[in-house]
Amino acid sequence: PLLAQHHHPRATEATTKYFLTQATAAAMLLFASTTNAWLSGQWEIQQMTHPLPTTIITLALALKIGLAPLHAWLPEVLQGLDLTSGLILSTWQKIAPFALLLQINAPTPLMLISLSLLSILVGGWGGLNQNQLRKILAYSSIAHLGWMVLVLQFSPSLTLLTLSLYIIMTSSLFLSFKTNKTTTINSLATSWAKTPTLTLLIPPILLSLGGLPPLTGFMPKWLILQELTKQDLAPAATVAALSALLSLYFYLRLCYAMTLTMSPNTIINTMPWRLPS
Repeated sequence: PLLAQHHHPRATEATTKYFLTQATAAAMLLFASTTNAWLSGQWEIQQMTHPLPTTIITLALALKIGLAPLHAWLPEVLQGLDLTSGLILSTWQKIAPFALLLQINAPTPLMLISLSLLSILVGGWGGLNQNQLRKILAYSSIAHLGWMVLVLQFSPSLTLLTLSLYIIMTSSLFLSFKTNKTTTINSLATSWAKTPTLTLLIPPILLSLGGLPPLTGFMPKWLILQELTKQDLAPAATVAALSALLSLYFYLRLCYAMTLTMSPNTIINTMPWRLPS
């Protein structure tokens, strides 16, 4: 109901896609739990020992949060929503699946690592050719989820730290775009004329999401890479670090569009500060 509150065909379409995806994931979760009860006689989530139900439940939760290769619904759904609903979908909706993921003994470390590395890559590549801010934020979400799941089985507390920082940064970004009423890269160029203060605040948030030191977003990435090298997973750490450069490129692109360009659709004479209020 929250997603479909705007009676608009695009919002209805996004809500339907979201409903079908979540219903599929919920059905997979039920199937995994009944399979687990059938194989082991246990209903508790911590008691899942058989690899089959743990694999199914991990894939179901990956579909729920939008991990690659089960990510295709997320950019489509987010693009059809307004920024407030998009904020709820990107932050609050991730908490419940993560609460389950943290309690599961992963079937094989390799499965989660490959899912997460693929997510970081897809999140980087996918956002490169987008003009719509909501789609860029969706791909950014996929990449960040990859980072969280990458370290999930080695250090759950680090995953929680990354998730909480991601929620804080994404919330501030969505709320800034909502205040500015911007949904495309082109409309970012008029930000300075609308709200100069926000134009100064948004680039540091974007670069923080990209993981540049000395900003907040650098800390979880650094700690995750450190943890991976401790676990002798240097190749995975290298791939993740290099893939983060892709995401950083489109965050820089947004910063550039916001601070260093004039909007192609606006004549200087019609800019808000030229008009008498």
